[in-house]
Amino acid sequence: MSEAGIWGYGQDVGHQPGIDLIGYKVEATDGQIGKIDKHSEDVAASYLVVDTGAWIFGKHVLLPAGTIRRIDTVEEKVYVDRTKEQIKDAPEFDEAKHSGEPSYLEQFARYYGQPHM
Repeated sequence: MSEAGIWGYGQDVGHQPGIDLIGYKVEATDGQIGKIDKHSEDVAASYLVVDTGAWIFGKHVLLPAGTIRRIDTVEEKVYVDRTKEQIKDAPEFDEAKHSGEPSYLEQFARYYGQPHM
C-alpha cells in the first residue's frame, strides 16, 4: 500500500490527476469485476465506486485508492490488489449515506484494514 495510506493513490500506480476513470474496467487479482461508475481524487479520501453489474446483482462497491495496483489508460483498465471474493464481501456503496454522513467512509476503512484519517 502507498505511503498516502488506503485513501491515497500510490506514486507508482499510474494515476494522473484530472483523468476521467469513469467507464474503465476493473480487474481484481483473479479477474474482471465491473466498471468504474464514479471516482474521487479528494485528498485523504480518494476512491473508486465500481458497478459490478450482473456479477453480484448490480451491487456498487467502494474501493479506496490505496487498493489500486495499476491504472492502464491505453486499455482503460484499473487493476486492484483484492480478489473478487474480497470485493464481493465489501460493504455496498450507498450514495445517500455517503453524502449525508461524514463518517461513512470509516466502514470501508475498517473493511479494507486501515483507520480513516
